[in-house]
Amino acid sequence: MRVVVADDAVLIREGLVRLLEEFGCEVVATVGDGDALVVAIAEHKPDVSVVDVRMPPSFTDEGLKAAVEARRRVPGAPVLILSQYVEVSYADDLLADARGAVGYLLKDRVVDVEEFLEGLRRVAAGGTVFDPQVVSQLMVRRRKDDPLAQLTPREREVLGLMAEGKSNPAIGRQLVISDGAVEKHIRSIFNKLGLYAEDSDQHRRVLAVLTYLRS
Repeated sequence: MRVVVADDAVLIREGLVRLLEEFGCEVVATVGDGDALVVAIAEHKPDVSVVDVRMPPSFTDEGLKAAVEARRRVPGAPVLILSQYVEVSYADDLLADARGAVGYLLKDRVVDVEEFLEGLRRVAAGGTVFDPQVVSQLMVRRRKDDPLAQLTPREREVLGLMAEGKSNPAIGRQLVISDGAVEKHIRSIFNKLGLYAEDSDQHRRVLAVLTYLRS
């Protein structure tokens, strides 16, 4: 994978570079502010970018703003937000184009390197991966015309785990149900959300997760 790394903290940025290179990734650019991130993504068109939320000059949400702008200039550019903070407003904007290839993980909760790399690969392939805390913050502002109203509580559980980037077997293990039951719930979710077989299962999975996160 060709990766852009954006983080203003030099030690964290260089640590990410070493980790990614150790596992066979090519880091094509490292940047420390939002403007440079937009330029790097437009220039290199990486397979995925790893982006911190808070960068200069105000150290609030420049990373997320830059990621949104980069995806406006390079539609669908894969972005994995890796931060200590949950910033809901621009996370919504990141999800708004319904293209997928987005993720949001919290630094303090990434305890397994392979789990992080799997999330990175998932985003690079057009999928989604979101930390449970990010999901819960996004779900606080549920719309009145909730598109998920038709889902059963179990289907919502399954869809929430899909949003965290979990595979069908992992969902089955967590909910203590069979793989067949997981597949049945997912088919029902697709049907209730109007996601029919004209699209691939992977694409429908992404669209279902984005509906869940934006609802």
